[in-house]
Amino acid sequence: MPQMPPAHPFDDDKLREECGVFGVVGVQDAANFVALGLHALQHRGQEAGGIVSHDPVEGFNSVRRFGYVRDNFTSQDVMATVPGPLAIGHVRYSTAGSKGQTAIRDVQPFFGEFAMGGAAIAHNGNITNANALRRELIERGSIFQSSSDSECIIHLMARSMGRSIPDRMEEALRKVEGAFSVVAMTRTKLIGVRDPLGVRPLVLGKIGDGYALSSETCALDIIGAEFIREIEPGEMVVINDKGVESHFPFRRQPSKFCIFEHVYFSRPDSILGGRSVYETREAIGRELAKENPVEADLVCPVPDSGTPAAIGYSLESGIPYAMGIIRNQYMGRTFIEPTEQIRNMGVRLKLNVNRALIQGKRVILVDDSVVRGTTSRKIKEMILDAGAKEVHFRIASPPTAWPCFYGVDTPDRDKLLAATMTEDQMAEHLAVDSLKFISLDGLYRAVGEASGRDKSCPQYCDACFSGEYPVTPSDMIERGFEMKTAAE
Repeated sequence: MPQMPPAHPFDDDKLREECGVFGVVGVQDAANFVALGLHALQHRGQEAGGIVSHDPVEGFNSVRRFGYVRDNFTSQDVMATVPGPLAIGHVRYSTAGSKGQTAIRDVQPFFGEFAMGGAAIAHNGNITNANALRRELIERGSIFQSSSDSECIIHLMARSMGRSIPDRMEEALRKVEGAFSVVAMTRTKLIGVRDPLGVRPLVLGKIGDGYALSSETCALDIIGAEFIREIEPGEMVVINDKGVESHFPFRRQPSKFCIFEHVYFSRPDSILGGRSVYETREAIGRELAKENPVEADLVCPVPDSGTPAAIGYSLESGIPYAMGIIRNQYMGRTFIEPTEQIRNMGVRLKLNVNRALIQGKRVILVDDSVVRGTTSRKIKEMILDAGAKEVHFRIASPPTAWPCFYGVDTPDRDKLLAATMTEDQMAEHLAVDSLKFISLDGLYRAVGEASGRDKSCPQYCDACFSGEYPVTPSDMIERGFEMKTAAE
């Protein structure tokens, strides 16, 4: 079986994005455009990817592979197996199902044959009542082929009495709880759906006479598509040769878009809510500097995700910005099976300190988050080893004290540093001169909510910081997870 990209010691201490979805209709060799779109969305999932296409002559075809898009979907021989003017694709991390034991059958898109024809579906997010749905479906005779929660949607569609595949998808998704952005296809239609809260992103683009659906706008850019708009929370779009048909099959609810998309998940060259992700992260850095100033000589990002916030911090504070840490962009899969000696080098395989710049300086390190704290401690040690006089951490998100159940690979709560320690205790644990996080109100101001967080109805899903879950995580409660109490 092909090797999957390894979890590097640096990346293992980050919240990993859930998945990325992409679809194209109305263009020749649609699968080639999908492969390019998935390449742009690689940051959203690096374990595996898949493409399903439809050709009027050859019908449905699919290809699924472990590893990076660049290693699997650039060969003409491979892409020739998925012809046609309509295709969808998916890149994944195993946030649901058998983590660490991904089988090829778990790789999306999933495909099913129905009375009115075949359909394929790719899902970004997490179904929080998947266990209950799976038990019910199995009791009624369904036979599952994968461990993925997304397969529940296909089985629910199969049991629907809807007259069309979009109708069956509507009925299926009404039974689903959690977060989902779905890209699906029939023989002639491209379909996109967002959950009623709009937790996960999905956007619509135009390319020639055709259309594209994508998790992010950066993937539209790579294929030369024009960004039209975001798919709204609770909206379903059905696209064919007649154009885009839109309707809202779910009860309207206040949006709860994932605020961490602004902080870390989305690429900085994407647009969220009509605003550049890069500009938002720079604004987060400015707000962080206002809330948590400190005397220092340099502001250095923890690359690459901390870079825009570090620039914002530097501009607001007047402290010079510097690339004190250099990231090795060419690690790739070189160390799939490193020796123990190399493995012990840990973060140094991916990050290296600019010693001449750091020596004798008071350094502010700006990072996007602190999860377990293991990487932060190693980076601090590297900075001190290079001769830094002081090390101050400034974090461009509030303390991550609660796990995410909406499609993000998060450790159990007892593994989250902020769940068991105060800010001062974390600083002592990491042995840094100071550690400060942006406040939740400050984060809201940075993303455009001038008055900060509306306590009565937060504008975003911020459960990983607040413990306030907009959708009850039924499966996890069944397993023993305890929700936030009034005292907390």
